[in-house]
Amino acid sequence: MSAGAQLTVTDMRRAARHPVEHAVTAEHRSLGEVPLNIVNVSPQGFMISGDLGLERGERLVMRLPVIGRIEAHMIWAHEGRAGFQFERIVRIDDFQKMVDTMQPNPRLRPKR
Repeated sequence: MSAGAQLTVTDMRRAARHPVEHAVTAEHRSLGEVPLNIVNVSPQGFMISGDLGLERGERLVMRLPVIGRIEAHMIWAHEGRAGFQFERIVRIDDFQKMVDTMQPNPRLRPKR
């Protein structure tokens, strides 16, 4: 039996992703602090570049702009990239403010 996460948020990987370049330090239960480079984000999750050496379902906790502390579970990893799903869906107004903070280029921000 797998000890991975039992995810409850509906799989919404087709949701619009917004390109960002945002460095954040996450916490892992056994690795401690883990540096992440978030390269795109949606209200349901995010993608990072770089190999973490984590297994599918493992959990990270981080603090993101506007939304604060949030937990995420690794959904997939492939060739130096990994996708994470937030433990809760981020409210759209908070998400837009977060992207504005994470993406300084206004041309790449979500259309409103």
